[in-house]
Formats: sequence, structure tokens, C-alpha cells
Amino acid sequence: MKSQTEYLTFNIASKMAFVNITPQVEAVVRKSGVMEGLVLCNAMHITASVFINDDESGLHRDFGVWLEELAPFNPDPNHYHHNRTGEDNADAHLKRQVMGREVVVAITKGKLDFGPWEQIFYGEFDGNRPKRVLVKVIGE
Repeated sequence: MKSQTEYLTFNIASKMAFVNITPQVEAVVRKSGVMEGLVLCNAMHITASVFINDDESGLHRDFGVWLEELAPFNPDPNHYHHNRTGEDNADAHLKRQVMGREVVVAITKGKLDFGPWEQIFYGEFDGNRPKRVLVKVIGE
């Protein structure tokens, strides 16, 4: 069995953003030489996410608005108990729970085996610092 592990690093200048990482993941799959297998992509930070959806800017805006309605940024420690630790990112932790930690995609004939319109995204909910995404390919 072959395997390949790489780490993608992101330093998003805004508090929240969505980045299509499909090309970087495809590059790792090609480099691995795996023709039939799986690729795991996971955010290695508890205020970031990896998820699959459509690469459409209106949808991404809708994600941001929806997530802000569900868990609005509020640094007041009386609003979120987590912020009583001296941090102000409780909302980012909640947003990550909604959007998820990781994705697994099948590799068929050396390519990501997606449904129509599917792409892999990195979701940032507490930006302005470097964060990593693990990309691990396994298979034959």
C-alpha cells in the first residue's frame, strides 16, 4: 500500500473565509501515485473546518451569513463561557462544529471521485494566524 502525507498551511487575513483547496489536494494525490484509494483532509485547528460543497460565491456568502446568525462573534465573556478563559473566539469553535472537521474522498483511476459540482474547502473562522490542513492519501 502506498501513502503520502502533506500539510497545507493557511494564514487567512480575515476572521472568516472559505478557500477552495481542491487543486492542492489533487496535487498531493498525483504525487502519491495512488490510483485506487482514499484521501483524508482535516483541519488541524479547532477553529477551522474542511468540508465539501459547491464553489459558488453566493453560496459562500450565504454560509458566512448563516454561521454568523447561528454563532455571532461576541467577545463578551458574559455571552460565551469559553471567552472567560481570556480568548474571544467561542463563536469560531461553534462554527467549526457546524461545518465539520474533515472529509474523505475516494480516489478512482488516480483522480478524486467527486459528484457533480463537489469541491473541497478550507473554512476559516478565527483567522490572522497560520493554521494547517492534513492531507493523507492511502491506497494502491
